Order: sequence, then C-alpha cells, then structure tokens
Amino acid sequence: MRRRRVIAPNEPQTVPAQRRSTTTVAAAARANPFMFGLLGALGVLVALAIGGIVDQLATVLVYVGVALFLALGLDPIVRFIERRLPRAAAVTIVVAGVVLAFAGIILAIVPVLVEQIGNLIKDGPKMVEDFMESQWFKDVSGQFGTTIKDAAQGVLDFVQNPDNFLDIGGGVFAVGAGIAGGLTGITIVLILTLYFMASLRSMKRTAARFVPAYQRDTFSELLEDVSGAVGRYVMGQASLALINGVLSLIVLSIIGAPVPALLALIAFVGSMIPLVGTLTASIINSLICLFVSPVTALIAFGYYLVYMQIEAYVLSPRIMSRAVAVPGALVVIAAVAGGALGGILGALVAIPVAASIIIIVQKVVFPAQDRKKAPPVMSAP
Repeated sequence: MRRRRVIAPNEPQTVPAQRRSTTTVAAAARANPFMFGLLGALGVLVALAIGGIVDQLATVLVYVGVALFLALGLDPIVRFIERRLPRAAAVTIVVAGVVLAFAGIILAIVPVLVEQIGNLIKDGPKMVEDFMESQWFKDVSGQFGTTIKDAAQGVLDFVQNPDNFLDIGGGVFAVGAGIAGGLTGITIVLILTLYFMASLRSMKRTAARFVPAYQRDTFSELLEDVSGAVGRYVMGQASLALINGVLSLIVLSIIGAPVPALLALIAFVGSMIPLVGTLTASIINSLICLFVSPVTALIAFGYYLVYMQIEAYVLSPRIMSRAVAVPGALVVIAAVAGGALGGILGALVAIPVAASIIIIVQKVVFPAQDRKKAPPVMSAP
C-alpha cells in the first residue's frame, strides 16, 4: 500500500519555475488585458515585418540558393582535381571550365535560336495554314465539328500579328529589361558559386560550431553525406539532361522539326526534373512538331518513348548508381510540390532536398528509433 506524504501546516510548498511563470503571465493578463493584447499585436507586427523583409529579399535568397546548389554539384569535380592540385587551383579550373562551357553554349545556341525564332515568326502563318489544309486536319474537323477548326483559326490570327509576341513579353522594353536582369542574375550566381566553392569546407566547419561539441562528429559526417549526395545527384542529372539535349538536337534536326535548337533546349531543361520533366518536355516537343506534319510528330513522340525507356533502364541506373535512390512516387510528389512553390527552380531543387531528407531519416531518425529497445519508464507521482 502506497503512503501519501502529508505536508505540515508550516512547511513551505515549492512550485516549479514553469508553473510560476505561467501563473505570472495569466495574472498579468487578468490584471491588465490591454497590455497583454498590445504585446500580442506587436508580435504580429514584427512577424509581418519579417515576412515583408523576406519577400523583398526573395530574389537574393534565390541567387544564394542556386549558387549553393551549383557549388555542391560541382564539388565532386573539385575534389577529383584536388587529388593532384591544390584546392584553389582546382576551384579555378572548374570555374573556368563552367564559364567557358556557358559561353560556348550561348555562342552556339543563341544565334541559332534567334534565327529560328525569327523564321518561326515569319513562317508561322504559312505553317498554320498548311496544317489547316492538310487532309488529316480536315478529317479530324469533319469528325469533331468546327471546334478544332475555330481553335486553329484563332491560332492563325494570333500568329499573323507579330505584336502579340511582344504583348506576351510585356513589350520591347520589358523584354530588354528581362534579358538584362537575367544576365545580371547569371553573373551574380556565378560569382557566388565561385566563393561558395572556395569556402565550402570552412562553411561546413562553421555550421558544425553551432552544434554541441559531443555531437559535432556525427553532425559533420551527416553534413558530408548530404552534400556528397546532392553533388552526385546534380552531376548525374546534368549528365542525363546533356545526353537528352544533344540527342534531341540530332534527331529533331534529321526529321525536320521546327526550331530544333529551341526544342533541344526544352528537352535539356526538362530532363533536369526526373520523370515529370522528361515526359513533359517530350509531349511539348511532339506537339510543336505537329505543325510540320502528323508524321513528324509521331516520329518525335516515338523517339522520346524509346529514349525514356533507355534512360530509365540503362542510362539512369549507370549514371545515378552512386547517388541516393529516391522512390519514384517521392520523385513525382517532390517535383510537383517544388514546381508549385518555386517554379522551374523549385522543381530542380526539390529532388536533392528529398534525397537529403532521406539521408537524415536513415542516419538520424532510424538509428534513434532502433536504440529504443524498451518503453520509457513512467515515474511514480
């Protein structure tokens, strides 16, 4: 039989500090509710001010995030070169290679894109007219009524007016400002990437200083695993995207697709987003090929079907074998959620973030749960 402790009349009763503080706040609220409401309103105003500051700095935060993402992606190459050269030289070589590759892509693709887009604007009405005069279009219009014909006529009327293309971009000045802003953003991202690559190790050591000393070794190991997985994933996905872009340029040029350089760029950007991006870019490119002829569109779609099978079962397992395996369902969910939150950049970053979460769960959450062999002991009141 458990004995109850009897408190003497003169014995002082101790009240826990947390209970005392709660009681004090409640008493203050009852004594002066205006002051309590004022403090709550000030807290809301501070939260709104912080949210406004973050919204104003959204572009800067995007630049920093993209630069850090690229630095982690290029770090495996830096480590490989670092085996033979100092890190400063390795960083310089990698950055110089990236700048030269970027400049080469611009010099090789931009003039072709400008020429092909100009030809598309000039020949667009003729392409739409030929499409509407084709026997295939007449058969489809005869089966489904005038809806498709009216839609095609609307597209023709839109394409025949070049001012509509400027209206999409917001006018000549808006397009020029957008191009200038894009070049400025790319320059800032490249400079930040250079600094992040040069100081990546010191950044990791500084981050470890925020963790208690007895947990720093585990935290540093986890940080290395996460950064390594992100780097391997970025390099692997960029390799797959490059393969898809080059093969798309070759195949689409052979079959006579319109603006093959632009379609290859769409395929490259789409392949950076696994599963969802490759399929979406393939459908877009096939639909654009429909303006040439249904046969061209079918050939393009057939090529992409074959390529997606080869990528899924041959290329991706070989290239991504060292990266973290992300379940297919999680890839789709992460890509859709990232695209909804941050557009194309959000979709690009979503998969490495999901891979990092998987590493944290595998290295931290699961071992902590495995160490719990018995239920917690409940202390007697």
